[in-house]
Amino acid sequence: MSITHPSFGKLDDDRIIIFDTTLRDGEQSPGFSMNLKEKLRMAEALAELGVDVMEAGFAIASVGDFESVKAIAETVGRRPDGPVIASLGRHARADILRSAEALKPAARPRIHIVIATSDLHMEHKLRMTREEVLESITTHVTLARQHTDDVEWSAEDGSRSDDDFLCRAVEAAIRAGATTINIPDTVGYAMPADIARMFTMLRNRVPGAEKVIFSAHNHNDLGMAVANTIAALQAGVRQVECTINGIGERAGNAALEEIAMAMRTRPDIVSAKPRIVTEKILKTSKLLSTITGFDVQPNKAIVGRNAFAHESGIHQDGVLKHAGTYEIMTPQSIGWARSSLVLGKHSGRAAFRDKLKTLGYGDVGDNQLNDAFRRFKDLADRKKVVFDDDIAALVDDEVMRGNDRIKFVSLDLRAGSKAPPKAELELEIDGTTTLATATGDGPVDACFNAIHALFPHEATLTLYSVGAVTEGTDAQARVTVRLEENGKMVDGQGADTDTIVASVRAYVHALNKLIVKRERTEPAAIPA
Repeated sequence: MSITHPSFGKLDDDRIIIFDTTLRDGEQSPGFSMNLKEKLRMAEALAELGVDVMEAGFAIASVGDFESVKAIAETVGRRPDGPVIASLGRHARADILRSAEALKPAARPRIHIVIATSDLHMEHKLRMTREEVLESITTHVTLARQHTDDVEWSAEDGSRSDDDFLCRAVEAAIRAGATTINIPDTVGYAMPADIARMFTMLRNRVPGAEKVIFSAHNHNDLGMAVANTIAALQAGVRQVECTINGIGERAGNAALEEIAMAMRTRPDIVSAKPRIVTEKILKTSKLLSTITGFDVQPNKAIVGRNAFAHESGIHQDGVLKHAGTYEIMTPQSIGWARSSLVLGKHSGRAAFRDKLKTLGYGDVGDNQLNDAFRRFKDLADRKKVVFDDDIAALVDDEVMRGNDRIKFVSLDLRAGSKAPPKAELELEIDGTTTLATATGDGPVDACFNAIHALFPHEATLTLYSVGAVTEGTDAQARVTVRLEENGKMVDGQGADTDTIVASVRAYVHALNKLIVKRERTEPAAIPA
């Protein structure tokens, strides 16, 4: 049955709305916080990917979150063909008004409000009775509708709520003017059969259910998020809420890339047409990994580096004879392509800029281009071959550091078995270049001690990880550093053919993210 929605008009029967919450639920994960520049870059990528609704943040959480939502509304949200821009809020007047203010520049704004409906949450977290929750739903959905025609209402912990009460809550939200009803599996407790039964029950029992879009938001605590989302689609849900790489609270959310490719690969199971440009999936996934400092595991479905790798002789033989023997989708359908040698030390700036456009970096500014080109030339002098992944790694390293307060300048290191390692490090801090010398138990420890001398802090190093961008002894190292301070956790990344330099870059990146996170003060009980 077709539905007419204030933001999308009349929806075709097979149209599925992709609601991406990478910038809100995903960013709530420990270590995944982003600054404004990173959020804007991610928002642009999500818009290019084709998401229908972009949850830009939790506007009342902090000044930074408000500014992020507003900036996204002013950029990708102004475009007539761009996504709906949503801001989350609790059942509180201040939350709703703050969301409305942040969303003013958007062509198609959505206020998304949430309250718990399970007895467990109502008794122990909200300390509200069922009747008080129902009254709150009517009051706050009505208030949200006074500021936008597009209001989404969510029943937190909906999958563990009493059936009869959940029906009453959904009915109250519809009567008050909600246009999308979201029933989250907030703690990842449900199984596919539970999800299918719940949505079928709601669509059959609740008056007015045929007039609204039902939405599924599934967490992955039991590894069922994507399976539960597919079950919801089969039960008539028209919107799915997901994140790139499945990031999110605890074990994460349903992964956008897995849902999109499941629908594309199995139209016999889910006859639906999302607007996702699947060829941009890999690029978006890698961008998020660069921004957050979290790489996906090698065997991650769709975007893991082993997703289309075949080592078994039997598998290799089959793929060579016919790809369909062991590949249910083509690598090209999600943006995979073999790394290739395309540029060298004799390549010029024009060729380098053209390659960046090919790799999806068409918006790199002149200053960033100059810095990236300088590093490319240096890399080409040191490496025998320069691959696309090498170029992407160094450009990401430059582009994402443009507004950092702390910047790497130079490193002189002496190490070996005859004397303690000694690092002489230069950093630019708030525009001033300073130098420090330090020793340590090893070369990395010496460098990190020098950083601490230049920028004193109380953060604790909780993770140090080294990987290779490409293959070979001259490959660039990609280092991840995790810092924790007063319960705040951040990850930083750095890339360089010199592992020690990459380590310094990663630590400095993490410090810059920590500075941003210090300024954030989130309200209590932000829902998942």
